Amino acid sequence: MLYDAQNPHGGDIYTHPVRLDFSANINPLGTPEGVLQAVKDSLPLLHRYPDPSCRELVQAISDFEALPEETILCGSGAAELIFSYCRAVKPKKALLLAPTFCEYENALRTVGCGVEHFFLEENRGFAPTEAFLSCLEITDAELLMLCNPNNPTGLPLEPGLLRKICELCRNRGIRLFVDECFLDLTENGKQLSLTGSLSQYPNVLLLKAFTKSYGMAGLRLGYCLSADKALLAAMSRQTQPWNISIPAQKAGVAALKETAFLEAARGIIHTQRPRLLKALTDLGLRPIPSKTNFILFYSQRELYAPLLEKGIQLRKCDNYLGLGPGWYRIAVKREEENDALLSALEEVLYG
Repeated sequence: MLYDAQNPHGGDIYTHPVRLDFSANINPLGTPEGVLQAVKDSLPLLHRYPDPSCRELVQAISDFEALPEETILCGSGAAELIFSYCRAVKPKKALLLAPTFCEYENALRTVGCGVEHFFLEENRGFAPTEAFLSCLEITDAELLMLCNPNNPTGLPLEPGLLRKICELCRNRGIRLFVDECFLDLTENGKQLSLTGSLSQYPNVLLLKAFTKSYGMAGLRLGYCLSADKALLAAMSRQTQPWNISIPAQKAGVAALKETAFLEAARGIIHTQRPRLLKALTDLGLRPIPSKTNFILFYSQRELYAPLLEKGIQLRKCDNYLGLGPGWYRIAVKREEENDALLSALEEVLYG
């Protein structure tokens, strides 16, 4: 719960009336019916404590990822796992890209960790390049935290570059944390994952979540994968034993069966993302060519307040280190919702 603090993220539909929320990067199809039914079916079990070992859920994830159960740790959303990871590792110095998801740095600061930033270049579209390797070769950071694809840019690491980063981190004894929460909704996402390489890189931890892929933000459920069993045990000691509710566990098991749902969502994103990129460009805005289900763009005109007056919420990105005023992020939604956004943008810009 936030107390006496501003919400730094998207998805806040509680402060102002919002009819279309483009600030949260959730599956455009929402939540699958199978997940909703699993939650309903779990309601008679609410008098029980949840399974603190998440046995049924861990087995389902093991089958889904084709990995041993001992490589899996579940958490109450990806955010809890980010914080428990930092508390377990307690690094003295970490390396982050900028811009990137702010919760990495927030979690690192809670354990007194110093943070070094590698700034991605706007004139290269904020795309990570091999120039980053030079920084990695000389850093004294003990930990590198990456988001793949990166949030808010929507750009994944090129596979060859990611492999070089993995090798360099392993050789230099640097822990590598890779957030893959958006890969399910990313172009060729399965081929970009490090899931099949965990045995080669015991220093790597992968973060996954049900939030974006299966429209389960309100349930809070994520998991991480690592060949380092001691690390997972240390992370588990940083959370209370009943951190994942019965409805969340049942929903996760049901979600992993929803392969057709994910395929349908990827089809919508594949069609709508290029359409949005072109439309934003035609409106005189400057979008970054995302490969996933959200788009970062720049506008010289203020957009947040006038669109909010129309009930449409964007994600202001001026609080991302490496960006500033004028940068916004939108989710890729269904055609009719995207049309409503583009129409409202045209009114605000050229009214």
